[in-house]
Amino acid sequence: MRFTERFMAHLSTLELDARRLLIAVSGGPDSLALLDLLVEARTQLGLDLVVAHVDHGIHPDSGLVAQQVQMSAARYGLPFEMGRLALGAGATETEAREHRYAWLEDARRRTGADWILTAHHADDQIETILMRVLAGSGPAGLAGMAPQQRRVVRPLLPFRRAELEEYVRSAELDPWLDPANADPRHQRSWIRAELLPMLRGRLGEVDSNLLRVAHHAAADREAWDAVLDVLPGLDLRREPAGISVAAHALGNYDSALTQATILALARRAGCPLGPTRAQRVISLLRSGSSGDRAPLGGLWTAELSFGRLLIGHAPTEPPPLPWLLTHHEGTGAWGRWRFRWRAVVPEQQERLVLSAWFTLEPLTVRAWAPGDKVRPLGGTGRRLIVRCFQDARVPRSSRGSWPVVTGTREIVWVPGVCRSAEWVPPAGVEALRVDAQYA
Repeated sequence: MRFTERFMAHLSTLELDARRLLIAVSGGPDSLALLDLLVEARTQLGLDLVVAHVDHGIHPDSGLVAQQVQMSAARYGLPFEMGRLALGAGATETEAREHRYAWLEDARRRTGADWILTAHHADDQIETILMRVLAGSGPAGLAGMAPQQRRVVRPLLPFRRAELEEYVRSAELDPWLDPANADPRHQRSWIRAELLPMLRGRLGEVDSNLLRVAHHAAADREAWDAVLDVLPGLDLRREPAGISVAAHALGNYDSALTQATILALARRAGCPLGPTRAQRVISLLRSGSSGDRAPLGGLWTAELSFGRLLIGHAPTEPPPLPWLLTHHEGTGAWGRWRFRWRAVVPEQQERLVLSAWFTLEPLTVRAWAPGDKVRPLGGTGRRLIVRCFQDARVPRSSRGSWPVVTGTREIVWVPGVCRSAEWVPPAGVEALRVDAQYA
């Protein structure tokens, strides 16, 4: 089977049909090959493609590379998103990666894309596993890069570097060759150019053996991820800032089980956590009080709140600007929240946590502010929004990125928290149904 046919067969297993995809294109051979392959596949799978490029500001030619990627996007007739990070020549690989993925996630939300696609391939995976072996990584780390992880998809993981380079030559693509990829001062480059060739000379099957290590470790990681949904009393919930579980249940597990569960929880949330920081979480469980926090590196924290342990990530940007729900039907995004609305004549207005019905009046989605109040449906008087959060047991770290829906003057809904007594439509008349979802 030809390479393009193998790629299409693999791509069809990832269930990306009719999705908007943000393609991370560095300008190198691997990402240009991915871009070209996806352009070939877009008609068959109904893909909506957006090209994204991050100029780290590390290499002096990075501006020229950005222009080349923009020209490639234009040739394919694709929209282009550009990020300039200005990290400087002293930035480390880790810093560049963290800033790159943060920008890509912001771009994904801004463009309404479902997934971020990167061009990592099998040789990248082999290098990653060996790097983690040398760093003393635990079993989960030895699984390497997942084919799909949160909002990132890596459709080239089954393919080798040599066949991608051959594809680039045959398609007459013009990639940029980053000199840092051949500089042995960088650990990955040293592993690629010196260590792996030496190991292959001594151990002919080192590549397949490392991939087998990853396969075994990935099976173990998947098993632990599945366990999170069935552990007695854990009560796993997704939160706007991360995920939470019942603190008492987790704290009563055997010590080894507690640590393994915390590490699995952190992976589910997307938090890079090792055994040392996992011990901080265990100490918080054992001796902390509601409202106490433990730093987990970067913007990640563990927080005890209303009997639950939250592993979450603080917002990296200010709340979005307010916007109107216009017309009688539509969809829109406010930060990581998604809204869908339509005019209906409901037979019954069900009491749903993330759905509400309103009279046909203009509505605005905005950030809540200290001092904001709402007149709760079925209650008396007006109540502070912050008290509503407390009543609904919303962790403090999750509240900053929470929207409210307002009418002309009053707050009429705090999604998932409180419905106002204002603008409630009478039964049997046309009303505006609004559904909210945290993406």
